[in-house]
Amino acid sequence: MDRFFKLKENGTNVKTEVLAGTTTFLTMAYIIFVNPAMLLQTGMNEGSVFVATILAAAIGTFVMAFVANVPFAQAPGMGLNAFFTFTIVFGMGFTWQQALGMVFICGIINILITVTKIRKMIIKAIPESLQYAISGGIGLFIAYVGVKSAHFINFTGDAADKITAIGEGGLFGDVVPAIVDFKNPAAQLALIGLVITVVLMLLKVKSAILLGILSTTIIGLFNGVTTLPDMSTIDFSIPDISHTFLKLDIVGIFSSPEKIFIAITTIFAFSLTDTFDTIGTFLGTGRKSGIFDKADEESVEKGNGMSSKLEKALFADATATSIGALLGTSNTTTYVESAAGISQGGRTGLTSMVTGILFLLCLFIAPIAGMVPEAATAPALIVVGVLMSESLMKIDWTDIGIAIPAFLTVSFMPFTYSITTGVAAGFIFYCIGKLVKREGKDVHPILYIVTLLFIASYVLNALI
Repeated sequence: MDRFFKLKENGTNVKTEVLAGTTTFLTMAYIIFVNPAMLLQTGMNEGSVFVATILAAAIGTFVMAFVANVPFAQAPGMGLNAFFTFTIVFGMGFTWQQALGMVFICGIINILITVTKIRKMIIKAIPESLQYAISGGIGLFIAYVGVKSAHFINFTGDAADKITAIGEGGLFGDVVPAIVDFKNPAAQLALIGLVITVVLMLLKVKSAILLGILSTTIIGLFNGVTTLPDMSTIDFSIPDISHTFLKLDIVGIFSSPEKIFIAITTIFAFSLTDTFDTIGTFLGTGRKSGIFDKADEESVEKGNGMSSKLEKALFADATATSIGALLGTSNTTTYVESAAGISQGGRTGLTSMVTGILFLLCLFIAPIAGMVPEAATAPALIVVGVLMSESLMKIDWTDIGIAIPAFLTVSFMPFTYSITTGVAAGFIFYCIGKLVKREGKDVHPILYIVTLLFIASYVLNALI
């Protein structure tokens, strides 16, 4: 185990990795219940999507473990599944089979740009200040997800029902966020859990985050938030996946001439979002933990100064999307909740292996895995957000040319509920600043290209 995952070389051990993998799993296990409920609305079979979600998460995470040897987990992404359901199927009128075909093509595109090292070139082109901003922005984004999951805030106004239905929480329309009165048992439990986790962190207790999740879950039994499953009525049989397996319809996407342009732009939007969500997650958590900081000899000889771990991790992420589409689910992507396990000390693929195994076990014990309420995992996300905000101190806030794109990157991620949007805002205003100051030559050409692609994407979305 130590030799395969290079535990000593990475300053970790089996116990730490197992605890880290368990922590990551607990913070993202909600997806095995939320994703089927989301895709069910398109007409897909809920049981099949349930199995597809678990298998896509397990396979993608195992690829991270055994190919890249990094502590990242994958699963069908929130936001991407909402785009799949509400935009592609409901908004554009494509069938769910055609939507799966788009996801598959998106995965192939991501594989191609990863194999050709375009993805890694993009990462190299991102200035250090924006890399720190991305890390801090993801921290704020994770904390915001945690605050929402904890039910610490509610939304009032004309669009409040829309937020509840879609699962988003940005500031738009007449929606006004407000602190709750804490009459909600879930909010009470999350607050208790946050206090417990913070106290454990202050006392420097090992596995503080995991212990916080488990103790909060137990406390939830006494106020009705955590519910024990009725073992006498549990069905441990695995649902039939045949309703979604290999049901993607690629030909149908382009069968209607008037929809070809829309289909192409949609696939482009899918690919762009998936790519930069992943890059943002890797940069944010990787820079904080040092996972991708050390360049190995092979990479140095190539002159790119980037760890080959990153190349393998990008490849693992790219393949997961197409695999998920074949199984019957929306885009599978690297989860930002991996930061919880990394903060717990996870440094190698053993963390990912543990997470993947726990996902597979959910095929048989889903009701038991579902015992952990989001009120118990929410405090962990808030604390992880705090830990990731450390990178913000490394940004030169006195230089307005750096401060503006950095601030927009950090703020747009939680405000728009999208890592990609934050990255796009940072890129666009960084380029504008450099051009205005006549320092355009300091910007990597790839950054200009990616920025123009972002702008083109927004223009196309406005015109469609």
